[in-house]
Amino acid sequence: MDNANNLTKTSELIDEDLYWQIIADSLKNSEDQNGQQNYLVQQLEKLTPIEIIGFRLRTDKLLYDTYNSEMWCAGFIMNGGCSDDGFEYFRNWVISRGKEVYYKAKENPDSLIDQIDEDIEDFEFEGFWYVALNAFKNKTGKDLYDFIDADNFKFKEGCYPNFKFTWEEENPDSMKAICPRLFDSMWNY
Repeated sequence: MDNANNLTKTSELIDEDLYWQIIADSLKNSEDQNGQQNYLVQQLEKLTPIEIIGFRLRTDKLLYDTYNSEMWCAGFIMNGGCSDDGFEYFRNWVISRGKEVYYKAKENPDSLIDQIDEDIEDFEFEGFWYVALNAFKNKTGKDLYDFIDADNFKFKEGCYPNFKFTWEEENPDSMKAICPRLFDSMWNY
């Protein structure tokens, strides 16, 4: 185990190119979510403890940047409903699909139609959120959360921006207006 005694709290994100390269490699080297999750933990364990923390912080920033009504609409349609936790896991799934998918979805969540797979029951990936925590624990024996400089890292759950929903569950046409292709393909009338 690497010695985490010299670590100080940090709010520094891992380099974005390195982040997305790790995700791309995980997609090439796995066939399902369990495989991707295991691969990510193994790869993150090769990084320094600070980089592992930075990976988690980068994930949290990407989650923060997609916390909006339109993305929630896509998650609601794709999963036949979407709770607060479900929305977190949905956005983790979007990130886990790679840089191009993430940025296209951030720009237009309806682009996730290209990620539809009949073999996927739920478009969620809760375990993705924990890969850095597990890698850090395996590498240092410590809890990653203890090393996040919360005073200087504002992009975390609990600090998400407020927004007003631009669609209503009871008004399917309002969802179709935001994500027409997803709605036509996946909404259960």
